[in-house]
Amino acid sequence: MTIRLHDTNARQIRDFVPLTAGCVSIYLCGATVQAAPHIGHIRSGLNFDIMRRWFEYRGYDVTFIRNVTDIDDKIIKKSAEQGRPWWSIGYENERAFSDGYDALGCLPPTYEPRATGHITEMIEMMRGLIERGHAYEADGNVYFDVRSFEGYLELSNQDLDDLRQPSGDNETGKRDKRDFAMWKTAKPGEPSWETPWGRGRPGWHLECSAMAHKYLGTAFDIHGGGIDLIFPHHENEIAQAKAFGDEFAKYWVHNGWVTLAGEKMSKSLGNSVLVSEMVKQWRPIVLRYYLGTPHYRSMIEYSEESLRDAESAFARIEGFVQRVVEKAGPVEAAAEVPPAFAEAMDDDLGVPQALAIVHTTVRQGNSALAADDKEAAVARLAEVRAMLGVLGLDPLDPHWAGESDRGEDLHGVVDTLVRLVLDQRQSARARKDWPAADAIRDQLNQSGLVIEDSPSGPRWTLGPR
Repeated sequence: MTIRLHDTNARQIRDFVPLTAGCVSIYLCGATVQAAPHIGHIRSGLNFDIMRRWFEYRGYDVTFIRNVTDIDDKIIKKSAEQGRPWWSIGYENERAFSDGYDALGCLPPTYEPRATGHITEMIEMMRGLIERGHAYEADGNVYFDVRSFEGYLELSNQDLDDLRQPSGDNETGKRDKRDFAMWKTAKPGEPSWETPWGRGRPGWHLECSAMAHKYLGTAFDIHGGGIDLIFPHHENEIAQAKAFGDEFAKYWVHNGWVTLAGEKMSKSLGNSVLVSEMVKQWRPIVLRYYLGTPHYRSMIEYSEESLRDAESAFARIEGFVQRVVEKAGPVEAAAEVPPAFAEAMDDDLGVPQALAIVHTTVRQGNSALAADDKEAAVARLAEVRAMLGVLGLDPLDPHWAGESDRGEDLHGVVDTLVRLVLDQRQSARARKDWPAADAIRDQLNQSGLVIEDSPSGPRWTLGPR
Protein backbone atom coordinates (compact mmCIF):
# COMPACT_ATOMS: atom_id res chain seq x y z
CA MET A 1 0.00 0.00 0.00
CA THR A 2 1.42 3.37 -1.09
CA ILE A 3 -0.51 6.61 -0.98
CA ARG A 4 0.41 8.97 -3.79
CA LEU A 5 -0.15 12.75 -3.76
CA HIS A 6 0.25 15.54 -6.27
CA ASP A 7 3.11 17.72 -5.02
CA THR A 8 2.80 21.27 -6.31
CA ASN A 9 6.51 21.87 -5.83
CA ALA A 10 7.51 18.77 -7.83
CA ARG A 11 4.67 19.34 -10.34
CA GLN A 12 3.88 15.65 -10.35
CA ILE A 13 2.25 12.89 -8.33
CA ARG A 14 4.71 11.38 -5.85
CA ASP A 15 4.72 8.39 -3.56
CA PHE A 16 4.07 9.56 -0.02
CA VAL A 17 6.89 8.62 2.35
CA PRO A 18 6.39 10.04 5.85
CA LEU A 19 9.22 11.64 7.77
CA THR A 20 8.33 9.41 10.72
CA ALA A 21 7.07 5.90 10.02
CA GLY A 22 3.40 5.52 10.85
CA CYS A 23 2.86 9.26 11.41
CA VAL A 24 1.63 12.12 9.22
CA SER A 25 1.99 15.81 10.04
CA ILE A 26 -0.23 18.27 8.14
CA TYR A 27 -0.39 22.06 8.26
CA LEU A 28 -3.39 23.65 6.55
CA CYS A 29 -3.78 27.37 6.07
CA GLY A 30 -7.12 27.98 7.71
CA ALA A 31 -9.48 30.90 8.18
CA THR A 32 -8.71 34.58 7.79
CA VAL A 33 -11.54 35.85 9.94
CA GLN A 34 -12.48 39.23 8.51
CA ALA A 35 -15.87 37.88 7.39
CA ALA A 36 -18.07 34.81 7.64
CA PRO A 37 -17.11 31.83 5.45
CA HIS A 38 -18.52 31.00 2.06
CA ILE A 39 -18.54 27.48 0.65
CA GLY A 40 -15.23 28.08 -1.14
CA HIS A 41 -13.50 28.55 2.22
CA ILE A 42 -15.05 25.44 3.72
CA ARG A 43 -14.16 23.33 0.66
CA SER A 44 -10.48 23.52 1.57
CA GLY A 45 -11.09 22.33 5.11
CA LEU A 46 -13.35 19.57 3.80
CA ASN A 47 -10.83 18.32 1.21
CA PHE A 48 -8.12 18.04 3.83
CA ASP A 49 -10.58 16.42 6.23
CA ILE A 50 -11.00 13.63 3.66
CA MET A 51 -7.22 13.41 3.31
CA ARG A 52 -6.86 13.10 7.05
CA ARG A 53 -9.59 10.45 7.26
CA TRP A 54 -7.89 8.41 4.54
CA PHE A 55 -4.50 8.55 6.26
CA GLU A 56 -6.16 7.44 9.50
CA TYR A 57 -7.95 4.60 7.71
CA ARG A 58 -4.56 3.50 6.37
CA GLY A 59 -3.32 3.31 9.95
CA TYR A 60 -1.36 6.55 10.28
CA ASP A 61 -1.29 8.68 13.42
CA VAL A 62 -2.21 12.13 12.06
CA THR A 63 -1.29 15.49 13.57
CA PHE A 64 -3.45 18.08 11.81
CA ILE A 65 -2.86 21.80 12.35
CA ARG A 66 -5.32 24.32 10.93
CA ASN A 67 -4.50 27.90 11.89
CA VAL A 68 -6.65 30.99 12.37
CA THR A 69 -5.37 34.29 10.97
CA ASP A 70 -6.98 36.69 13.44
CA ILE A 71 -4.98 39.82 12.55
CA ASP A 72 -4.22 41.18 9.09
CA ASP A 73 -4.91 44.20 6.85
CA LYS A 74 -8.42 43.04 5.96
CA ILE A 75 -9.51 42.60 9.56
CA ILE A 76 -8.14 46.01 10.49
CA LYS A 77 -9.97 47.57 7.54
CA LYS A 78 -13.23 45.92 8.61
CA SER A 79 -12.71 47.21 12.13
CA ALA A 80 -12.39 50.78 10.85
CA GLU A 81 -15.42 50.43 8.57
CA GLN A 82 -17.68 48.96 11.24
CA GLY A 83 -16.38 50.88 14.24
CA ARG A 84 -15.85 47.63 16.13
CA PRO A 85 -12.77 46.21 17.84
CA TRP A 86 -10.67 44.02 15.54
CA TRP A 87 -10.78 41.16 18.04
CA SER A 88 -14.57 41.26 18.18
CA ILE A 89 -14.83 40.89 14.40
CA GLY A 90 -12.22 38.16 14.41
CA TYR A 91 -13.82 36.09 17.16
CA GLU A 92 -17.31 36.37 15.67
CA ASN A 93 -16.11 35.10 12.31
CA GLU A 94 -13.86 32.47 13.85
CA ARG A 95 -16.98 31.03 15.47
CA ALA A 96 -18.76 31.15 12.10
CA PHE A 97 -15.93 29.17 10.52
CA SER A 98 -16.01 26.62 13.32
CA ASP A 99 -19.77 26.27 12.91
CA GLY A 100 -19.30 25.77 9.16
CA TYR A 101 -16.63 23.10 9.58
CA ASP A 102 -18.78 21.34 12.18
CA ALA A 103 -21.95 21.53 10.09
CA LEU A 104 -20.24 19.80 7.17
CA GLY A 105 -18.78 17.08 9.35
CA CYS A 106 -15.10 18.08 9.45
CA LEU A 107 -13.18 16.49 12.29
CA PRO A 108 -11.67 19.02 14.70
CA PRO A 109 -7.96 19.72 14.12
CA THR A 110 -5.35 18.44 16.52
CA TYR A 111 -4.53 22.08 17.27
CA GLU A 112 -6.04 25.29 15.90
CA PRO A 113 -3.61 28.11 16.82
CA ARG A 114 -4.42 31.80 16.48
CA ALA A 115 -1.80 34.10 14.99
CA THR A 116 -2.02 36.63 17.82
CA GLY A 117 -1.10 33.92 20.32
CA HIS A 118 2.30 33.42 18.70
CA ILE A 119 3.91 36.88 18.56
CA THR A 120 6.87 35.62 20.62
CA GLU A 121 7.63 32.90 18.06
CA MET A 122 7.41 35.44 15.24
CA ILE A 123 9.87 37.79 16.95
CA GLU A 124 12.30 34.93 17.44
CA MET A 125 12.07 33.99 13.76
CA MET A 126 12.62 37.59 12.61
CA ARG A 127 15.58 37.96 14.93
CA GLY A 128 17.15 34.82 13.52
CA LEU A 129 16.56 35.91 9.92
CA ILE A 130 18.10 39.32 10.55
CA GLU A 131 21.14 37.69 12.15
CA ARG A 132 21.53 35.39 9.13
CA GLY A 133 21.33 38.29 6.69
CA HIS A 134 17.95 37.34 5.21
CA ALA A 135 15.91 40.18 6.72
CA TYR A 136 16.34 43.84 7.70
CA GLU A 137 14.53 46.57 9.62
CA ALA A 138 13.48 49.85 8.01
CA ASP A 139 11.20 52.54 9.45
CA GLY A 140 9.90 50.10 12.07
CA ASN A 141 9.06 47.49 9.43
CA VAL A 142 10.94 44.21 9.02
CA TYR A 143 11.36 42.93 5.48
CA PHE A 144 12.58 39.67 4.00
CA ASP A 145 15.33 40.13 1.43
CA VAL A 146 14.15 37.88 -1.39
CA ARG A 147 17.48 38.02 -3.24
CA SER A 148 19.20 36.50 -0.21
CA PHE A 149 17.32 33.21 -0.59
CA GLU A 150 18.40 31.18 -3.60
CA GLY A 151 15.32 28.97 -3.82
CA TYR A 152 12.80 31.81 -3.89
CA LEU A 153 9.90 31.30 -6.36
CA GLU A 154 10.55 27.59 -6.99
CA LEU A 155 7.04 26.68 -5.78
CA SER A 156 5.23 29.14 -8.05
CA ASN A 157 7.78 28.75 -10.86
CA GLN A 158 8.18 32.48 -11.48
CA ASP A 159 11.11 34.61 -12.61
CA LEU A 160 12.36 37.01 -9.95
CA ASP A 161 13.07 39.72 -12.53
CA ASP A 162 9.39 39.68 -13.57
CA LEU A 163 8.00 39.47 -10.03
CA ARG A 164 5.32 41.85 -8.82
CA GLN A 165 5.18 41.47 -5.06
CA PRO A 166 1.90 42.60 -3.47
CA SER A 167 2.49 45.40 -0.97
CA GLY A 168 0.37 46.97 1.74
CA ASP A 169 0.06 50.51 3.03
CA ASN A 170 2.96 52.17 4.80
CA GLU A 171 5.55 49.63 3.63
CA THR A 172 8.38 52.15 3.43
CA GLY A 173 12.12 51.68 3.48
CA LYS A 174 12.36 48.62 1.24
CA ARG A 175 15.74 47.97 -0.34
CA ASP A 176 14.01 46.16 -3.18
CA LYS A 177 10.33 46.52 -4.14
CA ARG A 178 10.10 42.72 -4.34
CA ASP A 179 10.99 42.27 -0.68
CA PHE A 180 7.99 41.40 1.47
CA ALA A 181 6.96 42.58 4.92
CA MET A 182 7.23 40.23 7.87
CA TRP A 183 6.40 42.93 10.41
CA LYS A 184 4.55 46.22 9.89
CA THR A 185 5.09 49.31 11.97
CA ALA A 186 2.14 50.49 14.04
CA LYS A 187 -0.25 53.13 12.76
CA PRO A 188 -2.24 55.28 15.20
CA GLY A 189 -5.25 53.41 16.51
CA GLU A 190 -4.24 50.04 15.06
CA PRO A 191 -3.45 46.94 17.13
CA SER A 192 0.24 46.54 17.86
CA TRP A 193 2.75 44.56 19.87
CA GLU A 194 6.15 45.54 21.22
CA THR A 195 9.26 44.23 19.45
CA PRO A 196 12.99 45.12 19.37
CA TRP A 197 12.19 47.18 16.26
CA GLY A 198 9.27 49.11 17.74
CA ARG A 199 5.56 48.50 18.06
CA GLY A 200 3.79 46.89 15.16
CA ARG A 201 1.93 43.81 13.98
CA PRO A 202 2.81 40.68 12.03
CA GLY A 203 2.66 40.17 8.30
CA TRP A 204 0.43 37.36 7.07
CA HIS A 205 3.24 35.14 5.78
CA LEU A 206 5.28 35.25 8.98
CA GLU A 207 2.35 34.01 11.03
CA CYS A 208 2.16 30.60 9.33
CA SER A 209 5.92 30.01 9.22
CA ALA A 210 6.13 30.62 12.96
CA MET A 211 3.07 28.52 13.85
CA ALA A 212 4.15 25.58 11.66
CA HIS A 213 7.55 25.66 13.38
CA LYS A 214 5.92 25.81 16.81
CA TYR A 215 3.55 22.86 16.37
CA LEU A 216 5.29 20.64 13.80
CA GLY A 217 8.97 21.41 14.31
CA THR A 218 11.66 22.06 11.74
CA ALA A 219 10.24 19.57 9.21
CA PHE A 220 6.80 18.13 8.55
CA ASP A 221 5.06 16.12 5.88
CA ILE A 222 2.32 18.10 4.15
CA HIS A 223 1.46 21.77 3.79
CA GLY A 224 -1.96 22.43 2.29
CA GLY A 225 -4.22 25.24 1.13
CA GLY A 226 -6.07 26.68 -1.83
CA ILE A 227 -4.27 27.24 -5.13
CA ASP A 228 -4.62 31.00 -4.64
CA LEU A 229 -2.14 30.74 -1.74
CA ILE A 230 0.75 29.38 -3.82
CA PHE A 231 1.95 32.94 -4.38
CA PRO A 232 2.65 35.03 -2.47
CA HIS A 233 1.70 33.30 0.76
CA HIS A 234 3.21 29.84 0.49
CA GLU A 235 6.19 31.05 -1.49
CA ASN A 236 7.00 33.54 1.24
CA GLU A 237 6.42 30.99 3.98
CA ILE A 238 9.02 28.74 2.39
CA ALA A 239 11.55 31.57 2.09
CA GLN A 240 11.20 32.54 5.76
CA ALA A 241 11.23 29.02 7.15
CA LYS A 242 14.09 27.65 5.08
CA ALA A 243 16.21 30.77 5.48
CA PHE A 244 15.63 30.39 9.23
CA GLY A 245 17.03 26.85 9.02
CA ASP A 246 13.89 24.70 8.85
CA GLU A 247 13.44 21.99 6.24
CA PHE A 248 9.74 22.90 6.32
CA ALA A 249 7.17 20.95 4.28
CA LYS A 250 8.09 17.86 2.29
CA TYR A 251 4.91 17.88 0.16
CA TRP A 252 2.76 20.79 -1.02
CA VAL A 253 -0.89 19.98 -1.73
CA HIS A 254 -3.36 22.56 -3.10
CA ASN A 255 -7.11 22.36 -3.67
CA GLY A 256 -9.07 24.06 -6.44
CA TRP A 257 -11.55 26.90 -6.12
CA VAL A 258 -15.31 27.04 -6.03
CA THR A 259 -16.20 29.44 -8.83
CA LEU A 260 -19.31 31.40 -9.71
CA ALA A 261 -19.80 32.63 -13.27
CA GLY A 262 -16.22 31.61 -13.99
CA GLU A 263 -14.69 33.66 -11.18
CA LYS A 264 -13.15 32.53 -7.92
CA MET A 265 -15.72 32.82 -5.16
CA SER A 266 -14.51 35.60 -2.89
CA LYS A 267 -15.78 38.13 -0.38
CA SER A 268 -14.22 41.03 -2.27
CA LEU A 269 -16.12 40.20 -5.47
CA GLY A 270 -19.39 39.98 -3.59
CA ASN A 271 -20.22 36.64 -5.20
CA SER A 272 -19.86 34.47 -2.13
CA VAL A 273 -22.41 31.95 -0.94
CA LEU A 274 -22.30 31.95 2.84
CA VAL A 275 -22.26 28.59 4.60
CA SER A 276 -24.66 29.87 7.26
CA GLU A 277 -27.26 30.54 4.55
CA MET A 278 -26.56 27.43 2.52
CA VAL A 279 -27.24 25.08 5.43
CA LYS A 280 -30.70 26.63 5.76
CA GLN A 281 -31.49 25.72 2.15
CA TRP A 282 -29.68 22.40 1.82
CA ARG A 283 -28.96 19.52 4.17
CA PRO A 284 -25.36 19.81 5.37
CA ILE A 285 -24.60 16.23 4.35
CA VAL A 286 -25.69 17.10 0.81
CA LEU A 287 -23.39 20.13 0.86
CA ARG A 288 -20.55 17.88 1.97
CA TYR A 289 -21.33 15.49 -0.89
CA TYR A 290 -21.39 18.39 -3.34
CA LEU A 291 -18.12 19.99 -2.18
CA GLY A 292 -16.21 16.85 -1.22
CA THR A 293 -16.82 14.41 -4.06
CA PRO A 294 -15.16 16.25 -7.00
CA HIS A 295 -11.40 15.74 -7.14
CA TYR A 296 -9.73 18.13 -4.72
CA ARG A 297 -7.59 19.70 -7.47
CA SER A 298 -10.57 20.36 -9.76
CA MET A 299 -12.59 23.56 -9.95
CA ILE A 300 -16.24 23.46 -8.88
CA GLU A 301 -18.56 25.79 -10.80
CA TYR A 302 -21.34 26.58 -8.35
CA SER A 303 -24.94 26.31 -9.48
CA GLU A 304 -28.19 25.26 -7.87
CA GLU A 305 -28.66 22.71 -10.65
CA SER A 306 -25.42 20.94 -9.73
CA LEU A 307 -26.43 21.00 -6.07
CA ARG A 308 -29.76 19.40 -6.97
CA ASP A 309 -27.84 16.72 -8.91
CA ALA A 310 -25.73 16.08 -5.82
CA GLU A 311 -28.86 15.89 -3.70
CA SER A 312 -30.40 13.31 -6.04
CA ALA A 313 -27.20 11.24 -6.16
CA PHE A 314 -26.89 11.18 -2.41
CA ALA A 315 -30.60 10.35 -2.04
CA ARG A 316 -29.98 7.14 -4.01
CA ILE A 317 -27.25 6.14 -1.58
CA GLU A 318 -29.27 7.14 1.48
CA GLY A 319 -32.36 5.36 0.22
CA PHE A 320 -30.46 2.11 -0.10
CA VAL A 321 -29.06 2.48 3.42
CA GLN A 322 -32.52 3.09 4.85
CA ARG A 323 -34.12 0.17 3.01
CA VAL A 324 -31.56 -2.35 4.24
CA VAL A 325 -31.79 -1.10 7.82
CA GLU A 326 -35.58 -1.36 7.68
CA LYS A 327 -35.30 -4.92 6.42
CA ALA A 328 -32.34 -6.22 8.43
CA GLY A 329 -31.83 -3.85 11.33
CA PRO A 330 -28.56 -2.10 12.19
CA VAL A 331 -25.57 -3.08 10.04
CA GLU A 332 -22.00 -2.33 11.12
CA ALA A 333 -19.48 -0.96 8.64
CA ALA A 334 -17.10 -3.50 7.12
CA ALA A 335 -13.59 -3.59 8.57
CA GLU A 336 -12.12 -2.82 5.14
CA VAL A 337 -13.27 -0.88 2.09
CA PRO A 338 -13.39 -2.68 -1.27
CA PRO A 339 -9.97 -2.91 -2.98
CA ALA A 340 -11.04 -0.76 -5.95
CA PHE A 341 -12.14 2.02 -3.58
CA ALA A 342 -8.80 1.86 -1.75
CA GLU A 343 -6.90 1.91 -5.02
CA ALA A 344 -8.71 5.06 -6.10
CA MET A 345 -8.13 6.83 -2.78
CA ASP A 346 -4.44 5.86 -2.73
CA ASP A 347 -4.02 7.49 -6.14
CA ASP A 348 -3.98 11.18 -5.19
CA LEU A 349 -7.25 10.92 -3.25
CA GLY A 350 -9.28 9.97 -6.31
CA VAL A 351 -12.66 10.57 -4.69
CA PRO A 352 -14.66 10.63 -7.98
CA GLN A 353 -13.36 7.17 -8.88
CA ALA A 354 -13.91 5.97 -5.31
CA LEU A 355 -17.45 7.33 -5.35
CA ALA A 356 -18.17 5.36 -8.52
CA ILE A 357 -17.42 2.22 -6.48
CA VAL A 358 -19.89 3.40 -3.84
CA HIS A 359 -22.66 3.81 -6.41
CA THR A 360 -21.84 0.46 -8.04
CA THR A 361 -22.08 -1.23 -4.66
CA VAL A 362 -25.40 0.52 -3.97
CA ARG A 363 -26.78 -0.78 -7.28
CA GLN A 364 -25.65 -4.30 -6.37
CA GLY A 365 -27.31 -3.91 -2.99
CA ASN A 366 -30.57 -2.74 -4.55
CA SER A 367 -30.51 -5.74 -6.88
CA ALA A 368 -30.06 -7.97 -3.84
CA LEU A 369 -33.04 -6.31 -2.16
CA ALA A 370 -35.17 -6.80 -5.26
CA ALA A 371 -34.22 -10.48 -5.24
CA ASP A 372 -35.00 -10.67 -1.52
CA ASP A 373 -31.37 -11.67 -0.88
CA LYS A 374 -31.05 -10.24 2.61
CA GLU A 375 -27.54 -11.59 3.23
CA ALA A 376 -26.12 -9.99 0.08
CA ALA A 377 -27.89 -6.69 0.76
CA VAL A 378 -26.43 -6.57 4.28
CA ALA A 379 -22.94 -7.32 2.95
CA ARG A 380 -23.19 -4.51 0.40
CA LEU A 381 -24.42 -2.08 3.06
CA ALA A 382 -21.46 -2.96 5.28
CA GLU A 383 -19.13 -2.08 2.39
CA VAL A 384 -21.04 1.10 1.61
CA ARG A 385 -20.86 2.25 5.23
CA ALA A 386 -17.10 1.64 5.30
CA MET A 387 -16.61 3.73 2.17
CA LEU A 388 -18.95 6.50 3.24
CA GLY A 389 -17.22 6.63 6.62
CA VAL A 390 -13.92 7.48 4.92
CA LEU A 391 -15.65 10.25 2.99
CA GLY A 392 -17.50 11.54 6.07
CA LEU A 393 -20.83 10.79 4.38
CA ASP A 394 -22.27 7.88 6.33
CA PRO A 395 -25.89 8.88 7.05
CA LEU A 396 -25.90 6.50 10.03
CA ASP A 397 -22.94 8.22 11.66
CA PRO A 398 -23.98 9.92 14.92
CA HIS A 399 -22.83 13.27 13.54
CA TRP A 400 -25.61 13.23 10.96
CA ALA A 401 -28.26 11.76 13.23
CA GLY A 402 -29.74 15.18 13.93
CA GLU A 403 -30.26 15.79 10.22
CA SER A 404 -33.12 13.34 10.09
CA ASP A 405 -34.62 15.14 13.05
CA ARG A 406 -35.07 18.40 11.17
CA GLY A 407 -38.79 18.96 11.19
CA GLU A 408 -39.24 15.88 13.39
CA ASP A 409 -42.07 17.59 15.24
CA LEU A 410 -44.05 17.57 11.99
CA HIS A 411 -42.93 14.16 10.80
CA GLY A 412 -45.56 12.26 12.71
CA VAL A 413 -48.32 14.53 11.47
CA VAL A 414 -47.14 14.27 7.85
CA ASP A 415 -46.76 10.50 8.13
CA THR A 416 -50.35 10.15 9.38
CA LEU A 417 -51.69 12.25 6.51
CA VAL A 418 -49.62 10.42 3.91
CA ARG A 419 -50.75 7.08 5.31
CA LEU A 420 -54.38 8.11 4.88
CA VAL A 421 -53.73 8.90 1.22
CA LEU A 422 -51.74 5.70 0.73
CA ASP A 423 -54.62 3.72 2.24
CA GLN A 424 -56.88 5.25 -0.44
CA ARG A 425 -54.33 4.21 -3.07
CA GLN A 426 -54.22 0.68 -1.68
CA SER A 427 -58.01 0.51 -1.81
CA ALA A 428 -57.91 1.61 -5.45
CA ARG A 429 -55.29 -1.04 -6.22
CA ALA A 430 -57.36 -3.70 -4.41
CA ARG A 431 -60.34 -2.96 -6.60
CA LYS A 432 -57.99 -2.78 -9.64
CA ASP A 433 -58.72 0.88 -10.26
CA TRP A 434 -55.22 1.44 -11.63
CA PRO A 435 -55.85 4.98 -13.03
CA ALA A 436 -56.99 6.18 -9.58
CA ALA A 437 -54.04 4.51 -7.86
CA ASP A 438 -51.57 6.02 -10.33
CA ALA A 439 -53.18 9.46 -10.00
CA ILE A 440 -52.74 9.38 -6.21
CA ARG A 441 -49.09 8.33 -6.57
CA ASP A 442 -48.45 11.07 -9.14
CA GLN A 443 -50.01 13.71 -6.91
CA LEU A 444 -47.81 12.62 -4.02
CA ASN A 445 -44.75 12.74 -6.29
CA GLN A 446 -45.64 16.28 -7.37
CA SER A 447 -45.79 17.29 -3.72
CA GLY A 448 -42.19 16.17 -3.23
CA LEU A 449 -42.77 12.64 -1.91
CA VAL A 450 -41.36 9.47 -3.45
CA ILE A 451 -43.58 6.40 -3.08
CA GLU A 452 -42.04 2.94 -3.24
CA ASP A 453 -44.00 -0.31 -3.15
CA SER A 454 -42.27 -2.96 -1.06
CA PRO A 455 -43.27 -6.46 0.15
CA SER A 456 -44.15 -4.93 3.52
CA GLY A 457 -46.31 -2.25 1.92
CA PRO A 458 -45.83 1.23 0.45
CA ARG A 459 -43.21 3.54 1.99
CA TRP A 460 -42.64 7.23 1.43
CA THR A 461 -39.57 9.44 1.50
CA LEU A 462 -38.88 13.05 0.70
CA GLY A 463 -37.62 13.36 -2.86
CA PRO A 464 -35.08 15.83 -4.25
CA ARG A 465 -36.26 19.39 -4.31
